Amino acid sequence: MKAITEQEPISIDSLRQIATERFGDMIKAVVDVARGIMIIDADLHSDEEAELLATGSKRQDLWGINLYPELSPEDWLEFDSMINLRPSSGNRSRNVDDTSMREQIRDVVGRLVSL
Repeated sequence: MKAITEQEPISIDSLRQIATERFGDMIKAVVDVARGIMIIDADLHSDEEAELLATGSKRQDLWGINLYPELSPEDWLEFDSMINLRPSSGNRSRNVDDTSMREQIRDVVGRLVSL
């Protein structure tokens, strides 16, 4: 696993390499929207979530996504993870149901990945 921060961003080319080595075309990531960081490069979103929780993140700020670095910037981010399923918090699917939260996630990813 690798932490991506504004102080240590990652390039799209590096993401392509990681995707090729891990799943072929995709990278799992968990974004902490409050701290503006994400963890990438694990088999499971839950492993990335656990890493962020161990370093001070709060569960309500964590969202699982998938990155497809070969796709266009409009299509490369997918909001699909079991960790997003939180009926008690109003998120009743594996997606991120709240459009403003999806925009916050896109914003964080946009600051952390140089295209």
